[in-house]
Amino acid sequence: MNPIIAMLIGVVVMMVLIICTRMHAMPALIISAILIAVLSGNYLAGAETGGLLATAVSTVTGGFGATMTSIGIVIGFGCIMGIFLEKSGAAKRMALTILKIVGIKNADIVLGLTGFVVSIPVFCDSGFVILSSLAKEFSRLTKKSMVGLGGILGMGLYITHFMVPPTPGPLAVVSTFQANGLAVDLGLFILAGLAISVPLFIFSVFLFRWFGNKYPDLIVPYEIDRSKYTAAQLEVLDKIDAKMKAGKELENEDFAALLSTEKLPGAGISFTILLLPVLLILANTVVSQTALKGALIGQIITFLGNPVVALFISLCLGAFVLAKELDNKTVVNMMNDALKDAGPIVMITAAGGALGAVVKATGAAGMMGEALVAAGIPGILVPLLIGTIMRFPQGSGTTAMITGSALVAPMLAAGLGVNPYLAGLAVCLTAMCPSFLNDSYFHVVTNFAGMDIKTSLKTWTIGSIAVPLFGSVILFILSIFIH
Repeated sequence: MNPIIAMLIGVVVMMVLIICTRMHAMPALIISAILIAVLSGNYLAGAETGGLLATAVSTVTGGFGATMTSIGIVIGFGCIMGIFLEKSGAAKRMALTILKIVGIKNADIVLGLTGFVVSIPVFCDSGFVILSSLAKEFSRLTKKSMVGLGGILGMGLYITHFMVPPTPGPLAVVSTFQANGLAVDLGLFILAGLAISVPLFIFSVFLFRWFGNKYPDLIVPYEIDRSKYTAAQLEVLDKIDAKMKAGKELENEDFAALLSTEKLPGAGISFTILLLPVLLILANTVVSQTALKGALIGQIITFLGNPVVALFISLCLGAFVLAKELDNKTVVNMMNDALKDAGPIVMITAAGGALGAVVKATGAAGMMGEALVAAGIPGILVPLLIGTIMRFPQGSGTTAMITGSALVAPMLAAGLGVNPYLAGLAVCLTAMCPSFLNDSYFHVVTNFAGMDIKTSLKTWTIGSIAVPLFGSVILFILSIFIH
């Protein structure tokens, strides 16, 4: 069978298995990969000499193993680092630090920027649960709508979750591209992801402020359940209440006092654990482009900037500094919880690598790439469309990034004619679209922001479509000048 037709059949079967049956995404991807290999027959490289079925299985297992080798440890370490930031209160400490800089009058930007930073290592679902209590306090005291505050918090988390490694999705995209021989440097991809994320975030601020004005009544009631607060917190809240009744404006210090009633880690260690691995990876990228690469200092920076080593350093800081007051058993249990989250992601990512290896070995990617080029379709549209197609039916953005990159990477290697960084960002960007009823994060944002389903569909879901569309325009324009 023509490999393109075989690939389309395999992808449809995979989607049906994930959406309509009890099959998990990981075995669904493996089944799809084997099916594509078998249907392609002698188009599969090595099938003529090694036997079709044996070659199909070896191609799948080879792709699975190669991907696991490159990314398995990184995802595991990243998840452990994230849970230390999540459970220690470091996320709230970073919010307080940003509050002092930005000011309470821009409460939505404070929340959004906090989410923007926190979601680089922490899953956006967990990040929203952690920070939603802060959003509710802002809403209750500033009388701003949770549609706006919750929306920009959710989108701040959402953007970097999809666009900036070492979050597992974009990390998997980089790994898949590298496995296909594409010259994509992780450090440069981090910079590119951040560069695109900034205008996306600015657009989101204006968008969700508009949504907040459309739904001004969704405000957290001022009355509180005093049983849910500590004595110290109630003392601060009573002072804030008296200040508001006197007609005085709230200041940053009021919220700083409220947060100071909780035992939070210092800002220095909180930001260090978050940013240190990113800075080490970027330093490795810089050194690799200079004459220092062969010198001793260059070799040390290259070692420290390896993603496995960089994340391990932050993991150790989290275990021995951030969580130093916890007992050994608690810290080990936190790591166990993180690895439970990491396991499915690692397996799905490796299964995506198996699918990509089959697509490459059958020649389907090269044929499709040549057909698209011959048809005159702008190459950047391919990853933009594939990201959305992979996301829309099954709801998981991480799965969409993994499967999308497995399809796009071989096409790029076969000469699609798109800059690999732009193509990778395109897959990540459109894997955001849309967040609706089949997405767990949709329900997290809806419930913890206090919205009903109808309101969330009209605001959050529309935002999850509008932001990727805005970003797609940026990437399309960039693709004209960057090849």
